[in-house]
Amino acid sequence: MSKISIIIPCFNEEGNINILAEKLQNILSEYKYEIIFIDDGSTDKSLQIIKEISFADDRIKYISFTRNFGHQNALKAGIDNASGDCVISLDADLQHPPELIPEMIKYWEENYDVVYTQRLDQKKESFFKKISSRIFYKIINKLSDVKIESGTADYRLINRNVIEVIKQIDDTDLFLRGLIPWSGFKSKKIVYTPNERFSGKTKYSIRKMFSLGLNGITSFSIKPLRISIFIGLIFSILAFLYVIFAVYKYFFTNDTVEGWTSMLASTMLIGGIQLIMLGIIGEYLGKLFMQSKKRPNYIIKDKSTN
Repeated sequence: MSKISIIIPCFNEEGNINILAEKLQNILSEYKYEIIFIDDGSTDKSLQIIKEISFADDRIKYISFTRNFGHQNALKAGIDNASGDCVISLDADLQHPPELIPEMIKYWEENYDVVYTQRLDQKKESFFKKISSRIFYKIINKLSDVKIESGTADYRLINRNVIEVIKQIDDTDLFLRGLIPWSGFKSKKIVYTPNERFSGKTKYSIRKMFSLGLNGITSFSIKPLRISIFIGLIFSILAFLYVIFAVYKYFFTNDTVEGWTSMLASTMLIGGIQLIMLGIIGEYLGKLFMQSKKRPNYIIKDKSTN
């Protein structure tokens, strides 16, 4: 019988762990499985609860980080340590319905290497969240060489051959949401309606969402750099034409070139654009700098031995 590995990143999810583990045990009762909780530097009782349920059931395992290394690195640790023939990743907040797992396994048994999920928009979601999510996917699909469907997240099943590919990747700034479709394996989509968060608060702030989006774009495309060249070329041509106009006005007309306000505004505009372009270049250079250090994506403090 094939073995199923469930990996669950956790960061301060003490109110969700027991109920999620119970649901998974019931759903997976007909399968050979393991459940791996990855404690991403929690400051509450999450790790203590995970250890207790791991002691009671040797199919439940855990990995504990020395500090918070981030959701993507927690997923990577789960993939690196999973022993199953396939891996299913989901969040600990119960917004990813575990009831989808048998359907995911069914498609996997039909020889799909990746079974991913797409979230349907909810009426309860805030206007800002809906708009920001749509903008994020539109921008990333315009600028990135990898196409990511709107509403997809990290609730997915991947086959062992996909697992081995991901294990070989040591990107400093992981973006698994892009790496999986980038790998090109045979995929199947399942559409679902997310549940309400069972307890606790979301860990994805606006800052983290922006950082994730920027990481997704710069990890899979150099289009922003090419756009910088194009914008720079346009402004250089406009500046050259303006110089010709100013020279013509000075030598061939009685009018002097006036308008310090317009000159100041245009200078500030061009300066602002230059800073943005330098920021884009700096983002890529920063990624190269961090990658050159070859630091591990995560550091494990403790893990189960069962």
